[in-house]
Amino acid sequence: MFHLRRHWGTLVASASRRPPWVEVCASFATDPRQYDGTFYEFRTYIIQPAKMNEFLENINKHIHLRTAHSELVGCWRQEFGGVMNKVFHIWKYGVYELATFQMKPGGPALWGEHFQKAVNTHIQVGYSKLIGVFHTEYGTLNRVHVLWWTETADSRAAGRHRSHEDARVVAAVRESCNHLKFHENMLLIPTPFSPLK
Repeated sequence: MFHLRRHWGTLVASASRRPPWVEVCASFATDPRQYDGTFYEFRTYIIQPAKMNEFLENINKHIHLRTAHSELVGCWRQEFGGVMNKVFHIWKYGVYELATFQMKPGGPALWGEHFQKAVNTHIQVGYSKLIGVFHTEYGTLNRVHVLWWTETADSRAAGRHRSHEDARVVAAVRESCNHLKFHENMLLIPTPFSPLK
């Protein structure tokens, strides 16, 4: 297995690249039962009141840099209800998925066989194409990353639906979950210079 030397970041802009008066929160969603394979990112910015106009002007001026990578479904400014001074974006994405699993202490000797079975049963039912499985040996230990690729978002959703209905996958995942602390999925956007597109 490939050994990761550092923790992989999230899609949220780093603090060093955004003004200190902007707080960012991002999450992903699909439809309730994965029948539509499209990923949507719900991104919320909480802005200091005096900086709202400047923030909106910057979005307007630079939005083309982001729309080169994903489709903007909508951008709104919150006017009523809840915390004021919010800007809310919804973005539509494609089909690379990085699943990160924080396993319980004990390493692959304890949970590796169960984890491998869970991944293999997903492959057998056609969930997605497996690009690689990686575990950490430096930094946070007992962390496993699984990188998947599907041709389209719809084929990913169909594979996910098949997996959730297959008794072999369900049993393997349940067994693997006995060793799981948390699980996180990320959608990845290839950079222009990435060999994998």
